[in-house]
Amino acid sequence: MTTPPAEGAAAELPPLRLGTRRSALAMAQSGMIADAVGRLTGRQVELVEITTYGDVSREALAQIGGTGVFVSALRDALLAGTIDFAVHSLKDLPTAAPEGLVLAAVPLREDPRDALVARDGLTLTELLEKGAHTRPARIGTGSPRRLAQLNAWARSQGLPVETVAIRGNVDTRIGYVRSGELDGVLLAAAGLNRLGRLGEATQILDAELMLPAPGQGALAVECAAGNTELARALSGLDDAPTRTAVTAERALLAALEAGCSAPVGALALPCRGESDEIELRALVGTVDGATVVQMSATGHDAADELGRGLAARMLAAGAAGLMGERAK
Repeated sequence: MTTPPAEGAAAELPPLRLGTRRSALAMAQSGMIADAVGRLTGRQVELVEITTYGDVSREALAQIGGTGVFVSALRDALLAGTIDFAVHSLKDLPTAAPEGLVLAAVPLREDPRDALVARDGLTLTELLEKGAHTRPARIGTGSPRRLAQLNAWARSQGLPVETVAIRGNVDTRIGYVRSGELDGVLLAAAGLNRLGRLGEATQILDAELMLPAPGQGALAVECAAGNTELARALSGLDDAPTRTAVTAERALLAALEAGCSAPVGALALPCRGESDEIELRALVGTVDGATVVQMSATGHDAADELGRGLAARMLAAGAAGLMGERAK
């Protein structure tokens, strides 16, 4: 896939090579960025499909480490010079800055919340209430974070739920509901929207019920640090409020020493009526939902300081013992 031909001097330059995972969602996301970069630079952009370890492994993300499994192959290609830049789902990026690469742009964030796709058009409450009269509703997700919050919410409502660990692309996951194998599945609203399938969601889960993963709904555009001209051009895609929000969320994740598959939720949003103040809400919990540490912080401080400060408070309240083995 390439963007339309450029005109003028830019047309004489070779196409920019954009590395992307092969999934339908990754291709849709990368196609959006390719079009934007083409308009920004006047150059053609071609997609280079790269298979990552996370794409071929059938193991649960928590068991294969989660952190970086969808990213490493793309970064290797960047460092080798076989692609010019790469697009990642920002929630998949390890928090440690990679040597030789730069996060050139964090474009405007999509809806960061989670979505439910359930049988018969039911909401989460309706699904669990119906299950209370027959058998517990069976809800699928591969995310420890979603498991922790779903189980905690069900406990608080006094409703039974059976969680089922699943993996696979959006078609596979929704297919479990369509076939009747599961009553519902939890997915990122942003992914459904980028695929033009948000209408299949039966409920968008408010962040009061389920905090998203740090960086969820945002994309990351990376290139080689030495390619300053390209980095400068790609920076035209950057959205400052989005970068501020995800910086706070990822600083918290890093300070917790938690990987992207840990049961950690975080969301930073501008405070109402305060143009330069943000609120960061975060949660760490056991996957059975029995124990949860949930806190928030607001401030005018630098986003990374806000994230680290909230993480320190959560660790002091016992969050470290809820995450299993912490990332090193």
